[in-house]
Amino acid sequence: MAAYASLADDFYVNVNLATEMELPSHRETILQYFERVQRHYPSMRKFYCRDKRDYVLEEDKEQGRYRWAAVEAKRLCSGQVNPPSIEAALEQHRLVLDLAPAYLSVSPLDCEALDVLFGFDFAFRGNHNALLAEALGVGAAFDRVGEMPGGRVINYEPSLTMSLDEDCRVQVRVSTETRTNAFQVRTGEFNEEQLSVYVTARQYGSLEPQTTFVEVTERLAQLAREVVDTCVVEQILKPLARTISLK
Repeated sequence: MAAYASLADDFYVNVNLATEMELPSHRETILQYFERVQRHYPSMRKFYCRDKRDYVLEEDKEQGRYRWAAVEAKRLCSGQVNPPSIEAALEQHRLVLDLAPAYLSVSPLDCEALDVLFGFDFAFRGNHNALLAEALGVGAAFDRVGEMPGGRVINYEPSLTMSLDEDCRVQVRVSTETRTNAFQVRTGEFNEEQLSVYVTARQYGSLEPQTTFVEVTERLAQLAREVVDTCVVEQILKPLARTISLK
């Protein structure tokens, strides 16, 4: 399993290419593209249309480890859940991005944004917002608010986005997503749902001349890994896992 697999219940690596122009939606074009992906990964056999315009090809999800790829109106996506290695996931993303120019007429000029996302999901039955506040703290400025008598945390999803170049084209974001609402907090009735931590490295705008989507993806993936290793594992993922284990 990937180096990060033991840090959460589920770990995944996704790539998303957002385009300025709409991607082709003709039957023959879409099928040829996915047939080419399937030729490399024969186990990706489930093909379906979602929301009338989003086409998805994926492996069987029952094993808890699977690949998927999608073509939306203005977005090309690729993901692998619980990959055997990070390199295995990146190999899939390279294939998808290599095929895009020839099969979907995607040009490096037609790039709104390209991002690599490392995601970590924790299964938890309870108040996700309160769990995050307990595991990570809310910061000195909000300590008094969190200590209000009779108060219960109903919304807390810390995130931070940093620009890494002068033009603000290359950015990295560390964010959280809870799936608890006020009704659940009020009634005390919770389902076991996924609490997510995301690390997203993104580049905005058209690519530089003679630069490929694969080259940019490689750089973004390396950036995301550095952020996970230096800023997220010890600071967010492990404290969150420890707090959940005590519940």
